[in-house]
Amino acid sequence: MQYQGIGGLIVLIADVWAIVNIFQSGADTGKKVLWTVVVILLPVLGFVLWYFLGPKTGKA
Repeated sequence: MQYQGIGGLIVLIADVWAIVNIFQSGADTGKKVLWTVVVILLPVLGFVLWYFLGPKTGKA
């Protein structure tokens, strides 16, 4: 039972991190909103898709 809670917490932390990075990226507002909605509606799959396909931050 407690492993489900830990897994959920990890997914929540990953999604929050993804959303923060989405808003720090140089993408236009429409793409930021779209990626944010994808990450919120599909927490695990949205995070994975964003990680590989999403906008990157301007940091090197």
